[in-house]
Formats: sequence, structure tokens, C-alpha cells
Amino acid sequence: MKQTEPQNTEVAIVGGGPAGLMAAEVLSAAGVKVHVYDAMPSPGRKFLLAGIGGLNITHSEAHPQFCTRYFEKQSTLQPMLNEFSAEHLRAWVHGLGVETFVGTSGRVFPKEMKAAPLLRAWLQRLRAQGVSLHVRHRWQGWNAEGELVFSTPQGTWQTKPAATILALGGASWPKLGSDGAWVPWLKQQHITVNPLDSANCGFECAWSNYLAEKFSGAPVKPVTLKMVDVNGNALEKQGEFVLSRHGVEGSLIYAFSKPIREAIRANGEATVELDLLPGKTLDRVRSDLGKSRGGHSLPSHLKNKVGISGVKLALLHEVLGKAALENFDALAAALKALPIRLNNPRPIDKAISTAGGVAFENLNKHLMVKHKPGVFVAGEMLDWEAPTGGYLLTACFATGRAAGMGAWEWLNAKAH
Repeated sequence: MKQTEPQNTEVAIVGGGPAGLMAAEVLSAAGVKVHVYDAMPSPGRKFLLAGIGGLNITHSEAHPQFCTRYFEKQSTLQPMLNEFSAEHLRAWVHGLGVETFVGTSGRVFPKEMKAAPLLRAWLQRLRAQGVSLHVRHRWQGWNAEGELVFSTPQGTWQTKPAATILALGGASWPKLGSDGAWVPWLKQQHITVNPLDSANCGFECAWSNYLAEKFSGAPVKPVTLKMVDVNGNALEKQGEFVLSRHGVEGSLIYAFSKPIREAIRANGEATVELDLLPGKTLDRVRSDLGKSRGGHSLPSHLKNKVGISGVKLALLHEVLGKAALENFDALAAALKALPIRLNNPRPIDKAISTAGGVAFENLNKHLMVKHKPGVFVAGEMLDWEAPTGGYLLTACFATGRAAGMGAWEWLNAKAH
């Protein structure tokens, strides 16, 4: 990218997360004066929280497979992911002096597993490129003169930059600034915003008090989860999840959050099936259960013959009832396909990420609002979703970069 823009051109980026900061990097590297506004006391708060348990920056799977993780939005995001893929992201991280490694799951992590060193190095580079960071600046929309309005500790403040990039996140982390407060302000500008909903979330199930109290927090593994989505497609994935007081949550559930949510919306509930013994065929399970119990109790028999105990045994009791457990044919079938009825997604402020957002139909290929020239949208504000595993962050970086490139090209064309 040639530096042809005047040095004094100013761009406002609202939101100091990965998408906003990546847009700031692109523009400031091209000589554009960039101001980043964030509501929190420091930028990247959600990014730091995501790294508490080990920052999963991206995923190492092949690019064609990687791109399928964005469901029906794949074709829209594909050009941006091609320009800034998982490999590009890893190289960018290395350029900040942070080494990465691939975990056994294929997920990519910084060597130190933490987000803070990466964010510190990134902010240092942005400041060196002339980016101005304004914290405790909470955006309040536009005023009648088309100025951006912010509430600050010093009072209300307005600015009218040459271009604006909105990267305010979804609504799943209100304490960290991602509260969805921007929705009505965009709607006032006739920008279509599809309803925000929980994504990568747990789901509620009507557990008995016994199961909820005794086994809340217990991991259920290994299992294979199966379901048929609203389009009749059979879905299946092996992994683990956690039993919660409210229902189920964890990585395996998050991977199915979109089809489960859609099934609940269509039918009022969703039924998934759990294969509690993914390493054994149904015939093998029947054979093992049919072996003599001798004087052993049923729980002892299940533990000794098929390795079922603890939370898995409790789930069998919960779903089948005690009497049905004595029917070995029904028990064997349940061990391979235990039906679990899910009622509702957990509230949006309990979710990891958000579905819904600014409809791509509002935007051109550079992520600029068609009827509001000079305003761009990036990151989780956009209407896309993906499972956990590094896909969320990668798309935030990629769309942030695309918005930054789009803003620069628009400014450059305007100047000529």
C-alpha cells in the first residue's frame, strides 16, 4: 500500500478490541492519523479475558476447511480470510515478537499462553505509528450534525472525522464494553441490524434438583454428540461438555450452538443424542452388558463391563429412570444414543459470543455502509458467527484489516 494519503487525515475507530486495533494498524501504517475510542479504562479488555485460560489465537487446520467454520457467511468472509488467514495471523503475531505453538487439538496459542504480552507489544507498535488511544470514551451515536458523540469523565465530546470504523463487538460481555448499546443508533441511521442472540453458549435443560446439585460442573467425556438440524442434515462430533445447574455447556455444546438454537426457534426445543461410549459399537455394548452380573449391583456391573459411572450413570438415571435401566436392550441403545432435550439458550450476557448484527447487505465489499459513505463496520458487530477454537478471533482480525484497507482506499479515492 503506497502512502499517498495526507498525513493530517483523521479516522475515528470506535472500539479498542482486535478488529478496531487491526484497522488502526493498517491505517496508521499508511500515514493516516488514527484515533481509537474505547469505553473501558484500557483497550483490549475482552481480548485479555479471552486469554486468561490460554489465548487461543487461531486454528491450524487447512485453510479450505477453516473457512467452512463460518456457516452460511463463508462466501462473504472468504475474501477477507484469504487476505488475512490463520497463517497470516500467526506470522503477524511472530512479528510482534511472540512465538506460537499448535496444541494437540490443532488450536494455536502464544508460547506463553497469555494475551497480555501480545497486547502490550501491539499497543506499543500502534503508539509508535502515531495512533492516539482515548479510553473511557463511550460512544453515544451521531448528533444532528453527523458528529460522533462520546460520553467521557469530563463530559460530552463530539468529533467529525474523515472516516469512521465501528468495531464495538456484540452484546455478550457487557462488563467489558460489549453491550450491544449501538443497535438503536445504527437502526436510526436505517442500517439493518439482525437481532443479537447467544452464540457459543450453554443451553438450559430441566434437570432434577439431585442432578443439578450433585453433578453441576462435572465434565462429561468422552462423548459423541449427534443431532439433525432444521434442514435435515445429520451432525456429529466427538468431544466433551460440562453439566451445569442450568443444563449443558462447554466446547462440544458450543460447536453445536447454532443448529441447537435454530432448532429451538423452529420447534420450541431441541433434542440431541449422546453416545456415552464412542469407542464401542452397539453390538459390543449389548454383548458386554449381557455378561453375567453375578452378585454385583447394576452400577457395579455398568462400571466393570462398560466403564459407565459417575456423571454418565447419573445422566442415564435422569433420562431413563430406574426401571428402564434393568432392560439391557433399552440400556444399550441409550448408552449409544441418550436423548437430551434442550429448552433455551443461556442469556446473551452468559454467552461467549454473539450471533446476529449488522447485515452484510448494508455494506459494500470493503465493509462500508452503502448509504453512509465513510462509515465502516468490523468485527463481531457484523452478522456472522463461528465456533470457538480460534475462528472468532481470526475473523475479527480479518474484518478489521478489511475495514482498515477499505477506509484507506475510500479516503485515497476521495482525495483524488
